[in-house]
Amino acid sequence: MDYSIGNMKSVYNAFRYLGAKPTVVKKPSDLKADKIVIPGVGAFGDGAKNLAPFIPRITKAITSRKPVLGICLGMHLFFESSEESPGIRGMGVFRGEVVKIRTRQRLPHIGWNSIKIKKKRCPLFRGLNDENMYFVHSYHALPKEDVIATTTSYGREITAAVWKDNVYGTQFHPEKSGRAGLKVLDNFLEL
Repeated sequence: MDYSIGNMKSVYNAFRYLGAKPTVVKKPSDLKADKIVIPGVGAFGDGAKNLAPFIPRITKAITSRKPVLGICLGMHLFFESSEESPGIRGMGVFRGEVVKIRTRQRLPHIGWNSIKIKKKRCPLFRGLNDENMYFVHSYHALPKEDVIATTTSYGREITAAVWKDNVYGTQFHPEKSGRAGLKVLDNFLEL
């Protein structure tokens, strides 16, 4: 989905590289895919505002059991709220909020970092171990339900991926994470 936030082109190119035939959707009425990817780089408030027209279609896809993947900001928007934009509601697919990383290390967290897989049965991580992935963020999800699929460490343990039923989210950017990131996207294609 192209909702005017961030990294849509690099995600599109990664799926093309994997042999998929992605379609860029700019209008909610055109959202008729078998799988949906919500990329994103930017602020929670802007993302929520731009995504709002798509939410009924996304909700319908989720209840129809279609695989839906949120990347970085796309994942944040699955949550109820974010400290980054007080008073702005997220989709509420996952209970919890997005908070600033409480660390003494420099923010944003930019660069390669290893993930620790917490839910070995999560289909996105099939065939992978605790790999290095590429991160760019200052906020991370604090779920209030058991949905954390992977974590990473940046002065403290932070959420790196979430999963519940047919909804997946990655804090890291699989499209920029080399072989391991492409494997995550390929696993999504196989769902």
